[in-house]
Amino acid sequence: MQRRTLITAGGAALALPVAALAQQSKVPLAPILAPNPQEFRRIVAEFTGGRKPETRGLELDVPVLADNPSGVPVKVVVTEPMTGQDWCEQIIVLAELNPLPLACTLYFTAAAGVAEAAVRARLAQSQTLHALARMKSGRILGASQEVTVAASGCGM
Repeated sequence: MQRRTLITAGGAALALPVAALAQQSKVPLAPILAPNPQEFRRIVAEFTGGRKPETRGLELDVPVLADNPSGVPVKVVVTEPMTGQDWCEQIIVLAELNPLPLACTLYFTAAAGVAEAAVRARLAQSQTLHALARMKSGRILGASQEVTVAASGCGM
C-alpha cells in the first residue's frame, strides 16, 4: 500500500462519521443565528408585566456606529432619584435582532445609591438596543437606541 492511498483512505474514514453526525442533526444552523423576535417580545412582556415603560428616567448611551460588533460599549444610567422607598431593582439590556436578545441583566439594592452600569454587548447586525429598568415601586423605565454595526459579531 502506498502512502497516498493510506492517507486518502484514512481521511475518508474520518470524514464518514462527521458526515453521519451532520445528517443526524435536526436543527439547521441558519435559524440558530437568525433574529428571534418571539423571544424578544416574551422577555419584554415578562419584565414589564404588561405595563408600558416610561420614556423618562433611564439613559442608554451607545455609539451610533459600532466598528467592533463583538464588543459594543453600552452604558445604562437610571436618572430617577434613589430613595429608601423607591430605587432601581433591575435593569435588562436587549439586542432586538440578536439570536439571543437578552444581552445582560443587572440587579441593584437601595444600598447602591445609584443604578448605573457599563457593559459590552455582542451584536449580530445593525439593530435597536433596548434597556428596561424596574423600580421598587413597580414603575418600568425604558430607553432605546439604534446602532449600526460595521460587520456581524455573532456567528464568527
